[in-house]
This record gives sequence, C-alpha cells and structure tokens, in this order.
Amino acid sequence: MNPRTTRRAVARRTATALTGFSVALSLAACGVIDDVGATGSSGEPKKGDDLTVGLLLPDKDTARFEKFDYPIIKKEVSSLTHGKGTVRYANAEASKATQSSQFQDMIDAKVDVVLVDAVDAEAIAPDVQKAKDAGIPVIAYDRLAQGPIDAYVSHDNELVGEVQGRAILDALGTKAATSKIVMMNGDPADPNTARFKAGALSELKGKVQIAEQYDTKEWKPEAAAANMKQAIQAVGLNRIAAVYSANDGMAGAVIDTLKAAGVTDLPPVTGQDANLDAVQRIVAGQQYMSVYKSFLLEATNAARMAVTKVQGHDIEFDALTQEKVDSPTRNDIPSLLVPVVALTKDNIEETVIADGVYTVDEICTSAYAADCAAIGLK
Repeated sequence: MNPRTTRRAVARRTATALTGFSVALSLAACGVIDDVGATGSSGEPKKGDDLTVGLLLPDKDTARFEKFDYPIIKKEVSSLTHGKGTVRYANAEASKATQSSQFQDMIDAKVDVVLVDAVDAEAIAPDVQKAKDAGIPVIAYDRLAQGPIDAYVSHDNELVGEVQGRAILDALGTKAATSKIVMMNGDPADPNTARFKAGALSELKGKVQIAEQYDTKEWKPEAAAANMKQAIQAVGLNRIAAVYSANDGMAGAVIDTLKAAGVTDLPPVTGQDANLDAVQRIVAGQQYMSVYKSFLLEATNAARMAVTKVQGHDIEFDALTQEKVDSPTRNDIPSLLVPVVALTKDNIEETVIADGVYTVDEICTSAYAADCAAIGLK
C-alpha cells in the first residue's frame, strides 16, 4: 500500500474488496459465471475442472499455514472443480533456496496456476518470470511477491500495524508519552514487514518513546528471544512499558523471555495471526492482543481466484480483484485485501470461535479453565 494512503482510503479499499467478493458469489449463484462457460472474454478455450493449483507456502513456524491455509485452499479448489481439481503443495520451511527449487518443480510439473507466499519477495522474482515464460499464471498469496505476478490476495497489512499500534496506545493510556516501548519487527525480506511497521509507526511515532527496534530474521521465535534479551539489557527490565511484536510466534518468545528475566507483571505485548497458544495467552492475560485475519476468507478467495483465472471466468476474477496494489516491479496489480480485527479477551467468542477457527474446548484446556471462566468463555 502506498504510504500516502489515508485511513479513509484504507477503509474504502477494504469495503470494495468485500463488495467484490460478494458480487462474485452473487454472479456464481445466479448462473452468470456458468454462462461464461469454458472460455474467457477473448473466446480462447480455457481449462475445465481437471486442473492443478500449485501452492507454495513459506514456513511451518507460523501455525496457520499448515493448519488452516493449505487445508482450506485444497478443500475450496476441490469444491469449485466438482472434485476434479487438485492442489500440489510444498512448504519452504523458511528457506528461499528451497522455495526456488519447489517453484521449479511446479513449473516442471506443468501446474495450471501457482499460488505463492514468498519467503523472500525479491528473490522469488526470477521464478515468477520462469512461470510466466512457461505460460503459468502466478498469484501472490499473503505476501506481495515481485516479478510479473497476475494478482495478489492478502490483508491490508498497513492496517494490521495500525491496529497493533493503537492497541499499545490504548493499553498505556495517559502514560503513553512517558513510556518506553520495544519494537520487535518481522523479517525484512518479507515485504509485509515494512507495511506492518509503517502502520504501527503511524500510530506510535511521537506518542511513545521507541527505545529499541529489532528486525527478526525469518520471523523465528528464537531470534526474537535473543533480541528481547538485548532489549532488556539496553532499556532495563522494569522500564519496558510495552512490546510491539509483529506476530504471535515472536510474542510468545518475548513473553517467555520477560518471564525468565523475572517479570511478574507483564507489559502489554501485541501479536498477529491468532495462533491457538496466543489466544490462550490472551485469555490468561499474558498477551494483550493479536490481530485476527480471517484465514477462511483469504484462503477461500485465493482458491477462487486461482480457479477462475485458469478457467477464464473473467467476470468473477475481475469482481474478486477490484483493488490495485503496486510492487517494486509492477504497478496496478489486481488485488483483494481482506479486513482485519483486533483480537482481545473481549471478542474471542465473536471472532475465532464464531468463525470455527477454534472451539471453546480447544482454547479452554485445564490450564486455562479458570481464566476462561473469569471472562465468561464457556
């Protein structure tokens, strides 16, 4: 997202994305998509239901990828293709070299379309070009890859940072101006990191004292733990008023490091992804918040975009991608940006439980039963 985009424009863009999704579903329900048949607007024959979607995900440290994204995409592709479509899946386990090799395997296997969540957005560009040269469309998923991608589906990542920054200000209240905070940013190779950071700084800058900032290699919790130890030494254990953590995996490491150092009254710590252990920490009052991004909506849309792209259903594809986003290598990329929600102990029931991400029993294990009862979660 362009840094000069205002919050009003952000809201407008999110509303448009949701409208596009609704329009696409309405078109399908009314039979308009079926009327397009197996040809695109140009009249070229397109692939039928017997298609293969290549799915490249970046790591296994982020719990959502294996537990939610892949299964949802696989199920939706099957549903959209009457059980005939398949997903060829590979996880890079945080290695850009591995992902490049996996991308080449997808090209060699002649998949019909590739959904890629890049480990390194810049490094993946030559692989995207190879796919395009082979006539395989590429859709960037969750992270905006460089190169000649055909479309992009994600969340409003600058808004994610804004939500996290606002949460810290709310937690600190009138003490914000005199409070020192630590920023635990993500991997600089991930283009989303810069957007999260920009959004957070738009809320925090000038309103709190940012004592220390760290980039976290490959989003690894152990790297975040090492950074947090440095922050404690640099700032002082009892002088850290809050920690901006860009995601839940790092938030867990930050909290564990603070507790190991002797903190009993934990400062507010943010997160993102609504991992199960993070939701449990929120219930227990250890983590202040997470950003819930609907995996269902993002993954379902990604599958729909992939299938409609291959099948040439241009009307539905265009309805799904009414937004435009720029990358360093391409402008006006057709995009869909899914909205986000600040997840706190006050809205667990209305978010991850209502959406079927977790059940009450999964959250409220014996270790958290008393905490769940205290907030009325049962």
